[in-house]
Amino acid sequence: MANSLDLTQGSIKKGLLSFAFPLFLGNLFQQLYNTVDSLIVGNFLGPLALASVSSSTPLIFMMIGFFQGVAVGAGVVIAKSFGARDKDSLTKAVYTDLALGLTAGILLSIFGVLFTPSILKLMKTPSDILPNSIEYFRIYSYGLIFSMMYNICNGIMNAIGDSKHPLYYLITSSITNVILDLLFVAVLGFGVWSVALATTLSQALSVVLSFIRLMKGNDLFKVEISKIRFDGKTLKDVIRFGLPAGIQNSVVGFANTVVQTNVNTFTSVAVAGSGAYAKIEGFAFLPITCFALSLTTFIGQNLGAKKYDRAKEGARFAILCSISAAEIIGILVFIFAPFLISLFNDDPEVVAFGTKQCRIEGLFYFALAFSHCIAGILRGSGKATVPMFIMIGIWCVFRVTYLTVVLHFFHYVQIIYSVYPLTWSLSTILFLIYFLKADWIHGLEKKRV
Repeated sequence: MANSLDLTQGSIKKGLLSFAFPLFLGNLFQQLYNTVDSLIVGNFLGPLALASVSSSTPLIFMMIGFFQGVAVGAGVVIAKSFGARDKDSLTKAVYTDLALGLTAGILLSIFGVLFTPSILKLMKTPSDILPNSIEYFRIYSYGLIFSMMYNICNGIMNAIGDSKHPLYYLITSSITNVILDLLFVAVLGFGVWSVALATTLSQALSVVLSFIRLMKGNDLFKVEISKIRFDGKTLKDVIRFGLPAGIQNSVVGFANTVVQTNVNTFTSVAVAGSGAYAKIEGFAFLPITCFALSLTTFIGQNLGAKKYDRAKEGARFAILCSISAAEIIGILVFIFAPFLISLFNDDPEVVAFGTKQCRIEGLFYFALAFSHCIAGILRGSGKATVPMFIMIGIWCVFRVTYLTVVLHFFHYVQIIYSVYPLTWSLSTILFLIYFLKADWIHGLEKKRV
């Protein structure tokens, strides 16, 4: 792939920003998938339909989070092999990653289709939105294989420094998604289910484009569909690096599902307001996510090439950029909260609930930025176990315990909103303590001993 970026050479700042910017734009268009769905649903089908779509978001993350986390392990193996110019190891990692995505996608689709009603009922989804929620999530489940495969292909290209082509494919699929949403809902008058169908078709298109690109390959590898299979030794490395992230994603996803279950105990307009905020939050978190992902690739490539000082300097620069961007965005979200929420639905109660959440959480985005960057560095160096334990302990166990105890005595929705800033801050403190003591620079070497 001619557009692969070697992050082991040249200007560190230029290299990181050149890699992160297309990644940012790509994630921006990916976020547009769900946001356009919500905008169209909220404005054409009303607040109850918006709540139906919003109620399943944590469930979606919980289902795909484990395999996405394991795929992070493949990304580390790929980035390390690319940095070391190890063609054989790189090829095996790519094929193992693709085989993992196909297997996981099929299993997730089957699980989602079969168990959608039971899961949504367990989440205490309000009865007035339950039928639409089931309809939406069941259609979405059919397309989970495309969602998984796109993320896998995207991860492969990112690991070898190509963040531009995923951007092109996301722009194409996002435009397709908008057109299909408007056609199905605004023109043909279809219901919530058609929004899930539009997303599925758009993601399928992005998978086709990604596979075409991978089949063209570069001087180190070229994908042939007939050769996609697991390599035993590589799979062990992928699991060793990725299993902690997979467990972390699943457990945190479970915790967020518990949070959504508690939101569901309030009114449907509270659910809609929280859903609208979730879309705003998705955009606000983009710089945080992109710098963390960039760091994982940057650290993996440079440690693979044994350029330790370069890895340290890049880490410092990316952390500073991420925290600065996060706090600026948080301030803007705080100031313009009513306007932003009203874009999704102008019902006064929906706007009131969403605005409260914006203003409670927005000013603490810097803490989340720091946590994600440190986690990205540690994963890139092969030390993924510590981020897993910190995230499970604070973002899951503490988060669920806090809500269970405090909501029992004070049943206010603001209690739910406050749990995120609180857990972000606690995890930041723990990450800082560990990061200052850990020998993350030699993490990949120690993993090979």
